Amino acid sequence: MTNSKKYMTKNTKEHIYYVKGMHCASCEILIEKKLLEIEGVKSVDASANQGEIKIIYENKLPKVKELNHLFKKEGYVFSNEPFKEEKNSSFLITLGSAFLIIVFFFLFKNSFVAGLVNVSANSSLPTFFILGLIAGLSSCAALVGGLVLSLAKQWQEVFAKSNSTFEKLQPHLMFNFGRILSYGFFGGLIGALGSKLQISPVFTSLLVFLVSFLMIGLGLQMLGVKTFRKFQITMPKFVTRFIANETKFQGKYIPALLGAFTFFLPCGFTLTAQSLALISGSFLQGFLIMFFFALGTTPGLLAIGFSSVKFLEKPRLSDNFLKAAGILVLFFALYNINAQLNLLSLPSLSDVRLSFNHQALPKENSSNEEGLPPIVNGKQVIKMNASSYEYEPNYFKVKVGIPVRWEIKDIGTSGCTNAIVSKTLFPDEISLTPGQISVKEFTPTKPGKYKFSCWMGMVSGTIEVVDTKTQ
Repeated sequence: MTNSKKYMTKNTKEHIYYVKGMHCASCEILIEKKLLEIEGVKSVDASANQGEIKIIYENKLPKVKELNHLFKKEGYVFSNEPFKEEKNSSFLITLGSAFLIIVFFFLFKNSFVAGLVNVSANSSLPTFFILGLIAGLSSCAALVGGLVLSLAKQWQEVFAKSNSTFEKLQPHLMFNFGRILSYGFFGGLIGALGSKLQISPVFTSLLVFLVSFLMIGLGLQMLGVKTFRKFQITMPKFVTRFIANETKFQGKYIPALLGAFTFFLPCGFTLTAQSLALISGSFLQGFLIMFFFALGTTPGLLAIGFSSVKFLEKPRLSDNFLKAAGILVLFFALYNINAQLNLLSLPSLSDVRLSFNHQALPKENSSNEEGLPPIVNGKQVIKMNASSYEYEPNYFKVKVGIPVRWEIKDIGTSGCTNAIVSKTLFPDEISLTPGQISVKEFTPTKPGKYKFSCWMGMVSGTIEVVDTKTQ
């Protein structure tokens, strides 16, 4: 943008064009640069937020027809009047595309595939790579993939003027490069430190909350919500110009740093790999476990990055892509927030589904007395099967003050469901082993409904503690 006041004279005039397809800071820079090359144009101020371009000109005003021809290749459309909002089938196509991706996510997440790979600290390195592949299409896609999708527009701005897909993919390559290196380094570090280093689940949850709320803001911006467009998280133009200058590369390291940061923002599969690196007791083994795991997540994350690049480089498709991506980013953000609420035993959307299971207990877990479990050797015995996508049953009713023996059979858990936590019932976690029955004994001291979940909060259930003396 040039200083418009500087060029306002008796011989100059001001005019506002409305532009369709201008959606980023680099788009503004490109349009301003080409318009300033037109004879008589003294100043240009482009605003992607408003979809407007203000020009100061002398003598002859460039015609809309000429500008549309000039910017035909880029796909920008100029008008002297504001564009009316189009209500056509494109919105339904956008909504349908986002819906299909969400359905695929749940189908894959709840399929048997997620439970095919079981790992230990001594598993082969290709096994950890396969674990990463699965993670990149499920829980990592929800958390890290959602973050990549929400930042795709920002990264695209840096390389908007490049004609090379490879150059436009550089931020995504840098992101994954930083992610792989940091996972290897920190994996080796926690392997060397062993049990002396523990990542706090509460700290992890706070990070997920922070990133998810940021994703919500970015998602609403991508959907074009006016209130959030006024507060866009974008870089000033002078910073964008500095980064976009091919002679300077400093700003392009930022995606690598963001990728490195994701080590502290793990999904359930990542937590599994981190735990195995922790108990390996070796820097080299911990490094290799996390390195190969991160390498396995790369194809899925790069696929998300590549699709964003291909859609955003076509202005006619970019608007629909941004809206579909905005829907997905909002979904993943809310999904992650809901999971963390489960993990912290707080009210969540999962409670609506769980409430349907509160009407009756499965026969194998209930006695003839008010749906309560049988008491064997002075302990209430409840039994549950754990798979890669569910806990069955996921609702139990027990008496207060009487010890509970919880028998959990692992029939094929995944990296997310292979450990159970319930912060309000017991402080530690229940680790599960494929094909074996894990036992947890505890004594509920207060009546109430207590939530339990996998250690990522994506699969949950309820244990209701009742006081039969007061009923």
